[in-house]
Amino acid sequence: MVDFDSGFWWMLAAIGLYFAAMLGVGFWASTRTRDKDDYMIGGRNLPPTVAALSAGASDMSGWLLMGLPGALYLGGMVQAWIAIGLTLGAWVNWKVVAPRLRMFTEKYDNAITLPSFLGNRLVRGGRMLRIVAGLVILAFFTFYISSGMVAGGNFASSALGGALEQSFGWSVNETYLIGMIVIAGVTIVYTLVGGFLGASYTDFFQGTLMFLSLLMVPVVVLFMVGDPSQIVSRVDDVHPGAWNLFDFGAAGGLIGVISLFAWGLGYFGQPHILVRFMALRSHEDAVAGRRVGVIWMALCVIGAILTALFAVPLVDSGRLALTNTETAETVFLDAAIGLFPSFLAGLVLAAVLAAIMSTVSSQLVVTTSAMVEDLALLFRRKPLSAKASLWVSRLGVLIVAVIAMVMALDPAESILALVGFAWAGFGAAFGPIVLLSLYWRKLTGIGATASMATGAIVVFAWPHTPWADLYEIIPGFIAALVVAIVVSLLTYRADPGVEQRFDEAVALSREGLPTEETADGEAAETSARA
Repeated sequence: MVDFDSGFWWMLAAIGLYFAAMLGVGFWASTRTRDKDDYMIGGRNLPPTVAALSAGASDMSGWLLMGLPGALYLGGMVQAWIAIGLTLGAWVNWKVVAPRLRMFTEKYDNAITLPSFLGNRLVRGGRMLRIVAGLVILAFFTFYISSGMVAGGNFASSALGGALEQSFGWSVNETYLIGMIVIAGVTIVYTLVGGFLGASYTDFFQGTLMFLSLLMVPVVVLFMVGDPSQIVSRVDDVHPGAWNLFDFGAAGGLIGVISLFAWGLGYFGQPHILVRFMALRSHEDAVAGRRVGVIWMALCVIGAILTALFAVPLVDSGRLALTNTETAETVFLDAAIGLFPSFLAGLVLAAVLAAIMSTVSSQLVVTTSAMVEDLALLFRRKPLSAKASLWVSRLGVLIVAVIAMVMALDPAESILALVGFAWAGFGAAFGPIVLLSLYWRKLTGIGATASMATGAIVVFAWPHTPWADLYEIIPGFIAALVVAIVVSLLTYRADPGVEQRFDEAVALSREGLPTEETADGEAAETSARA
């Protein structure tokens, strides 16, 4: 992709500068990390703007800069239904889940992980639920983290492989291995020392870089052409129907569009996103966080859509060269290298690394939290000291990261294939019980455990059924929701203490929450304080 003689060192310098900045933020965060609560959840002192961009950056990963543009380039505007579903899902998640989850987790014994909250909230069967939830998170996210490291290695071999082979004689496999180790190593270091704060504040800067990069490419193309209507017409000439959002045939029919839109259901069960809600300074900050997060997401999606479609006539005319013609997932990278000076192109390439690394760092913290807080410490009779807990947490990050790196040494298809299930798996396993735990007092631990198992099983089994064209999160979510309600009704026993605690948490979560009208003025002020 990159010619060694065409500013390669300037690109490398820009990427090196990005690495140095992320390490600096990580070490700064380490000075504010004193105990396990700081390491796992930032002491519940995360400003809403940081929480919003951190949630967005850790959520979107390389999909926003590689997967989505590639799908849009090949399939046209109809592929944007997945982005519409995700944006709507993110808005509902911030609106419905964020304020209550922030208050409930503090009210229920200051829970700092999703499994510990569910265990504290659901008295009957809560201990078993906490163990099962911790195991599910540990298993899924170890593979998820490994896939992120594989993506980092593939980025290095794709973006820099040609220049490194020309200069040093490195093979594609050697470039993959070195790139994976360097990218994973930098991510591990700033996560290891900075913990949740390190991951969150690096996510904030990474989210900003992703935002600017996605908007720069279509803006530059517009300046090159001069007339927006001209490029719209050229796109339609090369790719007829590319702007048609309702060309369902190009997306596999109505079932295909519904499956794309249903990705938004997954938000309610993603632990690495929900933990950002738990870390807010106050449940009132959810209003400002929602505004910032959804606007960031909407603008990034628009940038990805325009980048992909604007590239269609540029590739057709020979102005851009598409490296990966099979999936077109390199279209954003190709546009950056073809349109920008070398140093600026390097910064845009760093945005792709930002998308990958932000997700890996967030998942490392959540996975370690499950291992240390919900599994290892659950069986200890004597609590560890604050300092010991901090170092056990750091050891947990290192163990999970090393396992993931070993798995990523061979970019096996099985690892990447599991990631396709992970979003649906977490969404179906955790989504229904998170919603019910916040809004339905009769949810029981036994009902939640049965629901979690049902959601995970359906997600894994559905692709092998005759109805596999429908995205597995839909049947998985529905089945898990039904099981949670039915089993909870069968196992629920009235307990005035449990009901009173739930009602108190509901009352506190509503108390002081700004109205929509008040929030318009307060959101800007809250963001400014951040």
